[in-house]
Amino acid sequence: MEKQPDNSIAVVPWLSVRHGATAIEFYKTALGARAVYRGANEKGEVVARLSVGQAEFWLADESPTHGNFSPESLGGGTVRLLLILEDPDAAFERAVAAGATVVWPVGNGHGWRVGRVVDPFGHHWEICKPLSGSRP
Repeated sequence: MEKQPDNSIAVVPWLSVRHGATAIEFYKTALGARAVYRGANEKGEVVARLSVGQAEFWLADESPTHGNFSPESLGGGTVRLLLILEDPDAAFERAVAAGATVVWPVGNGHGWRVGRVVDPFGHHWEICKPLSGSRP
């Protein structure tokens, strides 16, 4: 018998960015995110917990002292984020209108409706939903 999933376990991305306050506003506009938590230090560097529906992610200004570098500093990122939602076409267009750059437009492939953008901070987002019969 398969064990039931443990809903107390989660993997949550934490994005390092330059210009954290600007990034928060971008994600609000582009993804419809809301700030669940936001803090700042005396230099104005921020840390924030954002949610898009029930999905959450964190972001903070990069901190080379602590080994936290943004894709801008590294010349690219090492992960892609999947934003799975009901209407990827509308979400994709909203992200592009907010300043994301198209990597490839939304289309159907491998059982998904998916398009890929890179946000102004260097993070790649695949905005998608599974097609009928596919599972996320």
